[in-house]
Amino acid sequence: MDEPQAYLNGRFIPASAAALAPTDAGFVLGATVAEQLRTFAGRIFHLDDHLTRLKQSLSTVGVTPHVTPEKLGQVARELVERNHRLLSPGDDLGLAIFVTPGMYRAYAGPAEPSRPTVCMHTYPLPFHLWAGKYAAGQALRTTGVEQVPAAAWPPGLKCRSRMHYYLADRQAAQIEPGARALLLDREGFITEASTANILVFRPGEGLFSPPRAKILPGISLDTVITLAQELGIAAGEHDLRPEDVARADEVLLTSTPLCLVPATRFDGRLIGGGRPGELFDRLLRAWSELVGLDIAAQAVRFAARG
Repeated sequence: MDEPQAYLNGRFIPASAAALAPTDAGFVLGATVAEQLRTFAGRIFHLDDHLTRLKQSLSTVGVTPHVTPEKLGQVARELVERNHRLLSPGDDLGLAIFVTPGMYRAYAGPAEPSRPTVCMHTYPLPFHLWAGKYAAGQALRTTGVEQVPAAAWPPGLKCRSRMHYYLADRQAAQIEPGARALLLDREGFITEASTANILVFRPGEGLFSPPRAKILPGISLDTVITLAQELGIAAGEHDLRPEDVARADEVLLTSTPLCLVPATRFDGRLIGGGRPGELFDRLLRAWSELVGLDIAAQAVRFAARG
């Protein structure tokens, strides 16, 4: 079969046939717990860690799907195996897993099923969105949009209720085309970039992220911390303010699809001379060795396919 497959509520189906009712609470309320994964040479990276975080998020929102995490892992591996063979050699996939509470009862008819919705689908990684960032870096901007406070939902909840990311990135791009938003909490501390964790580095001090209790515990963030420690670089966490980003020698962004990119501008000022730094190069090289392929070269190679 030449068409990619998807998994929806217990069945593998053609991806083009994967559809959710507009009365699903995931649409109506944005009540969707999700995980984003990627493959390297067709192998899912840190699948078990993503499933553990998914389980924790589901417990937070009180949703119990009809399939166990172990079964989800089996389905994920099978779905990737089916769809990866449709790619060109050397290409890779993104994998989305999401769960909703099911139908929103105020909109759904009494006969519609009420069990949670469980869906999984893949997509060729959109390398064109970040292939140039490994060499040029990413611009960051603070905006008037704050991070969602912990009183609204816990920072460790991985969900798709992300209107604040959308609004913040929109403001950042209006200030500086191509910039991404760096979100602060109500006290003015750094939390995350939109869809990415942030780390700052100064020689003699080390590599630091905001406190884990205040951010989504990124699996890619953990990978960077582990690689840094293996390279003999001190790594830890503490509260960070915008001035800590401004005076850093290097600023790094990490997330599942792109792995690791440098931030080279912050609020219109250059970071580290406006070029990727030595630490970034060492960490990206170590990550490439870990997964057995050149991460930046792969992105550049397949960026042209869109």
